[in-house]
Amino acid sequence: YVFSAVRAGASGFLLKDVTADELCNAVRIVAGGNGLIEPRMTRRLMLEFARLPQKSTAAAADLKRLTEREMEVLLAVAQGLSNAEIADQLFIGETTVKTHVTHILAKLQLRDRVQAVVMVLRGRVSQNLPVS
Repeated sequence: YVFSAVRAGASGFLLKDVTADELCNAVRIVAGGNGLIEPRMTRRLMLEFARLPQKSTAAAADLKRLTEREMEVLLAVAQGLSNAEIADQLFIGETTVKTHVTHILAKLQLRDRVQAVVMVLRGRVSQNLPVS
C-alpha cells in the first residue's frame, strides 16, 4: 500500500490505529511540505523495496552529489527521525537540519522527505548495501 500511495503522489502514510494527536501532527508535517511514513512501517518498507528488481544505478549517482553532512541528515531522515531528533543526534541546530533537508531535496530534485527516503533505498539497493 505504501508504494502505491507514494507512486500516486501521497506525502504521508499512517496506519489506521494512530491516535488523534498523531494524525493531527502528521497533517501538520505534510502541510509544512514534508513527508511522513509511519515509523513502524519503515523497516517493512525498506525490506520490500530491497526485493524490487534493480533498474539502474542512477539513484546512487544522484546521492553522490550530496555533502557528507547532507548524507548523514538524509540517512537519519530515512530512519524516520524528526528534525529535532536529527539535530540532537548530529549535534546541530534544528534550523540547520531544515536547511540541509531543503538542500537535499533541491539537489536531488525531490518534492518531500518521502521521496528522499525512496531515493536512499534505491541508492542502497543499486549498491547492494544493507537496508537495516
